[in-house]
Amino acid sequence: MSIREFQQLIERIYFEKDAGRGLAATHMWFSEEVGELTRALRRDDDRQNLEEEFADVLAWLSTLASIKGVDLEEVAARKYAGGCPYCHAAPCGCGTG
Repeated sequence: MSIREFQQLIERIYFEKDAGRGLAATHMWFSEEVGELTRALRRDDDRQNLEEEFADVLAWLSTLASIKGVDLEEVAARKYAGGCPYCHAAPCGCGTG
């Protein structure tokens, strides 16, 4: 599944509810999920939970992008396809990335 396909899937599942909640409230949910991912990374003892938290963060990021009309696949490819956006190397050689 591509990033665009995933974003479209999340739109089909959640967009109406998330857009109705509004950007600010949806961002608060996203922030909560980032916190849950942080806790899972610290614990590093439950692989299934860690994977679920990564998936949740990606889903909430996707819905925020959709609310704002941003195609994540397009913007990520544009910014990172050439390597580091600053030095254009892969791996980054400038230390800013």
